[in-house]
Order: sequence, then structure tokens, then C-alpha cells
Amino acid sequence: MHNIAKMITEQLRNPNELDISLRMEFGPFETIHKWKRMSECYEFVGARRSKHTAVAYKDAIYVFGGDNGKSMLNDLIRFDIREKSWTKTGCMGSPPAPRYHHSAVVHRSSMFVFGGYTGDILANSNLTNKNDLFEYKFPNAQWVQWKFTGQEPVPRSAHGAAVYDDKLWIFAGYDGNARLNDMWTCNLVGENHQWEKVEQKGECPPTCCNFPVAVARNKMFVFSGQSGAKITNALFQFDFETHTWSRVCTEHLLRSAGPAPARRYGHVMVHHARHLYVFGGAADSTLPSDLHCYDLDTQMWSVLQVATDSQVPSGRLFHAGAVVGDAMYVFGGTVDNNVRSGDLYRFQLSNYPRCTLHDDFGRILKSQQFCDVTLLVGAEETPVLAHQAMLAARSQYLRTKIKESREELLRRIEAGEEEPTEFSYKSQPQLVVRLPEATPEAFRMILNYIYTDKIDPTEKDEDPASPATMLLVMEVLRLALRLKIPRLRGLCARYLRANLCYGNVLQALHAAHQANLSCIKEYCLRFVVKDYNFTPIVMSAEFEQMEQQLMVEVIRRRQQPPAKLPAAAQHDSEEEIIGTNLEQDMCVFVTSGGAELADVRLRVGFSLRPAHRSILAARAAYFEAMFRSFSPQDNIVNIQICDTIPSEEAFDSLLRYMYYGDTNMPTEDSLYLFQAPIYYGFTNNRLQVFCKHNLQSNVSPDNVVAILQAADRMRAADIKEYALKMIVHHFELVAHQDSIRTLAQPLLVDIICALAEEPRHDTPLPLHPRSLPSSSSGDTLADEDYIRYRTNRS
Repeated sequence: MHNIAKMITEQLRNPNELDISLRMEFGPFETIHKWKRMSECYEFVGARRSKHTAVAYKDAIYVFGGDNGKSMLNDLIRFDIREKSWTKTGCMGSPPAPRYHHSAVVHRSSMFVFGGYTGDILANSNLTNKNDLFEYKFPNAQWVQWKFTGQEPVPRSAHGAAVYDDKLWIFAGYDGNARLNDMWTCNLVGENHQWEKVEQKGECPPTCCNFPVAVARNKMFVFSGQSGAKITNALFQFDFETHTWSRVCTEHLLRSAGPAPARRYGHVMVHHARHLYVFGGAADSTLPSDLHCYDLDTQMWSVLQVATDSQVPSGRLFHAGAVVGDAMYVFGGTVDNNVRSGDLYRFQLSNYPRCTLHDDFGRILKSQQFCDVTLLVGAEETPVLAHQAMLAARSQYLRTKIKESREELLRRIEAGEEEPTEFSYKSQPQLVVRLPEATPEAFRMILNYIYTDKIDPTEKDEDPASPATMLLVMEVLRLALRLKIPRLRGLCARYLRANLCYGNVLQALHAAHQANLSCIKEYCLRFVVKDYNFTPIVMSAEFEQMEQQLMVEVIRRRQQPPAKLPAAAQHDSEEEIIGTNLEQDMCVFVTSGGAELADVRLRVGFSLRPAHRSILAARAAYFEAMFRSFSPQDNIVNIQICDTIPSEEAFDSLLRYMYYGDTNMPTEDSLYLFQAPIYYGFTNNRLQVFCKHNLQSNVSPDNVVAILQAADRMRAADIKEYALKMIVHHFELVAHQDSIRTLAQPLLVDIICALAEEPRHDTPLPLHPRSLPSSSSGDTLADEDYIRYRTNRS
């Protein structure tokens, strides 16, 4: 058994997403998602301002230009991240003329400033847009103006700028008469300084200005901005390699995602890790102070919940932002009553490895490994394979059907009508559930939602509003009602409302009438009888072919529209998304109700925990390889992590993570689970990162000796090293504890060596480092680290 376990442990699922060299770091650390007000830039250093730029270079923020409400500026001020102080930056050469709404980017060791609006705003004279380009060389603090030959971009302000492939890219802006959406580029290396106009393809954003851009994954992202009547809250991406624009469209995905930020202008957007962050701006005459986050992996927007002790900046526009390390810095801007700000705020970003719960469950559905139930769908009884645990966790209706089928199967076995079968990786499921009321295509979509919390109804037809797609979603909605999945019901209703149009409304009305979907039928009727819809719809050929009863309903509704719904009822009619998501359903399943469907038991010490093969195999390569290789005796699996048997409490924390992605756990559990992602072959090291942060935040002089002993016993070298550092830095406190008097001699020697090797600090570090570190390790594993790891294990 031990040799088999060792073999299984070597089968890491995705080593590129596992950082096996993850190290403990010594605090203090800043709380994740916390706003903190930094040193204000006082007038003797630089004026309060808006419409300026801010860039990051090494450990500093550089702010250039803007206006102070009376005049334009062209000073360059610097905030030192380590010293937490502002200074004026000296320079050689001639700086750009005072300006605002320019752009600034960093390439190698230089800052490039392009365009902007210049002149005397107080006297309203010499006001003009510029198309000049200046380089500021950080090493020698020198300004140089670039000279060009050939064609050049028209002078502009409030544009977007980015650096990619050693080139400067300029997009859109305002030329003094109209908003633009052209794009230009020039090489930032070499002696040949020429502008080149970029021929853009695809779905280009509307002409716009006062928008930010961010570069991530070989693409430039543009969000909202001032576009006149075309202003939108759409997110666009530009592929630098193909010169193609596309709108990041996710409306066709039925899933539990938050809405995009309200349309706005004068905001900032920065990129960090796999996220885009949007803060501030003017959103329909308001200045919101919430922070929005867009996940590039999941393509989902969310509003970040900031730490409770945050010093949240007030809403503002025409401010500037930059990222240094693991933090976003926001400076200046225009706040209420047109007041300029000189405040600087720091926001602690996160770099957690992504949660793979939905991906892992989706993968096991697609692979059809370890399926233990066959569903016979529709009148023709089309077979569909699935897993009892997933179906029962997400649908009370399916749980009841599974229970009935299990009881019927047991009766047949006891009566000798059927032979019981042992579990086999390749065997067909013995349990059968019939669903004659479902159609195969719609049920497969619902099955995908059960496993991943989302479905895409446009897989066959890319048009989300095509009649075929609408009818399919209608059928999914009917099944969601039947299977008692309220959240999917709400998502389908929202999708149908969003895509209802002249071309599909009558078919949708007919289908809703036939399926007795009163909420959708009502919405279709209201759509048809609106003044600007009614005439073209009733004059269409499709209306002539409608059944008489629906024709009568439409005419009567037009003649006698119902009374206007009260506000509360009107809100209800909008199909608010209610119900539980995947994580919530799996949480309830593992804590109550899932034991009756357990097909394996996990032994931890002297206790047994019921579990489910399909869930364990989906989440961990260790269990996937085990169940493919053999069936454990008596369906009992002995649990250990490396050479250590975890506590029951720690293993319960591990099960919560495997079933529904929970990462909250006591500090002592983190110690046991620190190596679990490597040992069990999780998709990435998300759990390990949370364990690391938990330990870093909560190891104290009071418990550090116990942590040292446990780390030594578990052979967790990085945690042991961290504990030794803590002892060294707080030796006066630790030395007088009773626990150190009973410490084993080898550990006492380790402490003495640590004291000798590390110089003492005059000022002790904080006893309780703040939670969560400057860098959360990243998901990528260097090849040499992985080779070293595999060599050490063999």
C-alpha cells in the first residue's frame, strides 16, 4: 500500500500550476484587499492635481503634469515606496510644456509622455492639443524630445497609450473637435523614429476619450470612456499580433456572475496577475468609490469586499493609478465640488492561485470517469452517464429519483432478479434513473450547469437571440423548474428577457404558453403590446400564423393593458436571481445528507469519514490514480499527508476544500495541510498558499515552539525555518517558556545555530504580523525547481 501511495503521489495533475518551492516569509504583511492612506503630497513638493499621469518604475511612483484648478503643470514628482515619502525630481534638458490629459508609459528605463492639452487655462489662451513625444530617462533624469519623419497622429488628448513588443501604441482620444478611434504605433528601440498607422480589424470600440487601457496576455483592454450617445460599459480587447478588436462578450453564458461596472469615464484600470481592477470615475453623475475586479480566467466581474479596517478613498475622477509589486497606488484626482486632491492611497492586491473547483468537476463530467448512474432521458431513453453525488447535491428532485432507484435496485438484488456488481473503473453503472420528461440536449446543458455552475446556449448557434437558441433556453428553464434548481431558473429567465426581440418574441410567446411558463409569457406579452413594438409585430407573417387563443390574448392586452404593478411586484417580475450556487450546494451536501450516497470511507486515525469517489477523483490526482488502479479493501482508504497522519480537524478542513473550495481553517490545520496540494496532486497550490498565509499571520511567540516541533516531525523544512526565525527574533520571550525546556536536543541545536547565523535586530519585529503577504507565490513552477523536487522524492 505504501509503495502504491508513493507511486500515486508522483502523478501530479498539473505541475505547471504547482509551486513546490513555495517558501514561508517573515512579516509584517499587509491585509489583503485593504485600502491605506499614504503620505500626502504637500504643496512645497507638488500641487494637488487631476488629469495627470502616474507610472511605476522600480520602487517608486512618478507623477507628471495635470492641472491644479488654476494652471497646467509640468513638474515631475516622485513617491518612494520604501521610504514612504514624496520628493521633487530634478531633471536635465527641456521638459514637456505644462499639460493635462496626456499619456505616460514606461519602457525599459524610460518614461514616454505623449500628447495632451496645453496652454493657459486661466487666461483661456494658447489652448491646443499636442502630438509630441518626450522621453524621460530615469538613470540620468534627462528629458529628450523625439523628432519624427513622415506621417504623424493628429494632436490629441484624453487618449490611451500602451507599450507592447518594444513599441508605443496610441489609441483614440479627442482632437479638439471630435472623438477619435484611430490607432498609431512607433518603435521605441532603434534610431528610425517613425509613426505608423495601424489598420484595425474586428469590432472596434466607439470613438471615445477619457478611458484607461491595460495590457495583459498579449492584448490591450479598454473599458468604457466618454463616447457620447454610444457610451457603454463594455470591455474591449485588442490583439497586438492580429490587430483585431473584439468585445469581451459573456452575456451568452448562463452563470452566477456579477454585473459589469456602470458606464463611466475618468477612471483608472490596472492589471495585476490574472485580474483587471477598475476604480473611480464619473458614472452617470456619481463618483463611486467601489473597486471592481475582472478575472481574465473566468471572465467574471465582481465588486471587491475591502478589509474592514480600510481607509477607502472618496469617489473621484481624472486621478491616476499604477501598480508596484503587489499593490495598486491611486493618486490625486477631482473629488466633490471640483476640488483637486493630493492624497495617495495604497490598495493591497491579491495573487491567489485561481479556484479550480468548477474546472475540476467539469473535467470529470467530460471524461465520464467513475460514473455511477445512467440517466435514460426522453421518450427514446437516450443514455446519459453522470455521478450520483453531483446530481443529489444540486437537485432535490434528482436526489429523490436516485433514492427511489437505489431502493428498487436493492429490492431486485434481494429478490435475486439482479446480481450485485463490484465497483470497477471501466464498468457500466448498475443504477438507472429514468427522466422521460426531459429532452437530451436541454438535459445535457443542465448537467453542465450542475457540475460547473454555467452553461453556454450558443455552442451550436452563435447568435444568442436566434429563435432556436431562445427555444432551447426555454426548455432548460422548464427543466430547471421540474428539477427544482431555482438559480438556473432565474438565470434562464434573465437570459430570455435580455435577448427578446422582434425576430423571436412570437415563438417565445408560443413556447412559453405551451410550457405553462407564466413569467416568460407575461414578459413576452408586455413586449409585444408596447407602442413601438405592436404595429410591426402584428403586421408580420408570423403573427398571422399564431394560434387563435394567443392572438386574442395579445389584442385584449393591447386594448386593456393591466394596471401598473407596484414597485415591489415589479421588482419580483424581474426574476431576481435566487437560489444556491455550486459551492453552497456542495457545502450542504458534505455536512448533511451526503453520507447515504457515500461509496468510500476515509480513515483518519481511529475515525472514518464517508466520502464519494467521484468528488475525490475530480479534485485530486492521488485519488484518481488510486481508483483507476484498484478498489481499496472494504472501500476504506487510510489517509496521511507525506509521512504524517493529520488530525481529524485538519482532515475535515481538507475535505471542505475538496468538496467546495473552502480555505478557512485554524492555524494548526494549516500546518498539517501545507504539503497536501503536492502530496495529493491538486490542480494548483491554492490551498498551500492559504495555509502559508495563515501560518505567517498567526504564528506567535506563544505557539512557535509547538509549531517548530510539528514542522520537524512533518519534515516541513520551510515551516521549520520560519519558526526558527520567529524564535530568533523573539528569543527573550520564547527562552523563558516551559515548552523550550522540554525540547529535544536536536531542535535546541537548530535554535542555537539559527541564533548564530542570523544577526539580531535592534528593533523586534511585530508579534502578530498582519495577514497576507506581499506576494502569494504565483502559480508557475520553474522547471529546475520541479526537477529538484522530483529528484529529492525519488
